[in-house]
Amino acid sequence: MTVLIDMVSDIVCPWCWLGLRRLEGAIAATKDEFETQIVFRAFQLDPNVPKAGVDYKTYMASKFGPDDSGAASEQKNRWTQMREALEQYGAEDGIPFDFAGMTIRPNTLNAHRLLKWAQGQNKAHQLKNNLFHAYFAEHRDIGDAEVLADLGYEAGMDRDLLLDLLKGEADLAAVKQEEASIRQLGINGVPTFIANRKIAAQGAESVENLANFLRQAASEYPLEA
Repeated sequence: MTVLIDMVSDIVCPWCWLGLRRLEGAIAATKDEFETQIVFRAFQLDPNVPKAGVDYKTYMASKFGPDDSGAASEQKNRWTQMREALEQYGAEDGIPFDFAGMTIRPNTLNAHRLLKWAQGQNKAHQLKNNLFHAYFAEHRDIGDAEVLADLGYEAGMDRDLLLDLLKGEADLAAVKQEEASIRQLGINGVPTFIANRKIAAQGAESVENLANFLRQAASEYPLEA
């Protein structure tokens, strides 16, 4: 028996990295009960970000207000509180979030194209983690074709071929259509996990909750041929 998991997410979404890490824990917890397969689905939190990206701190300030990390707890804005919570959750799950050193908010369309190609080579899971780590821990520009080609190479892909593909429009329309289809389903928040194309869970749920979600999919909503 196999449980198919469509994970809808964006690489610049910190909750998505946390969600993937917890999903990995849920898969490990249920490995003796059934097999699992993950398909990563494209979703851009902000498709209007320019192709070259924008300054990270300016972008976040425009969305949530200025950095007030030095303020008293009750006076901190929503993003500062969320960032501090994410750093705590990340530490608990072995994720090295480092928001203070981030410099660019990239456009992620090409990163999703890269993931699509990796999916066809069974390298998407490793690449997804590579992309998260590159962005949140190493502060690399994952909107840059050279950086993406390097990350693809680190996942076992052909760097020169990736550069050629990224310079063109290969699968550009397909990725945009996939995202449009996801939005038409009413999904507007990530991460979202869809199991066996029938039931969904949203948010970075606990390992226990995600494991139970997978068990429910396996027992009540088996994958159809």
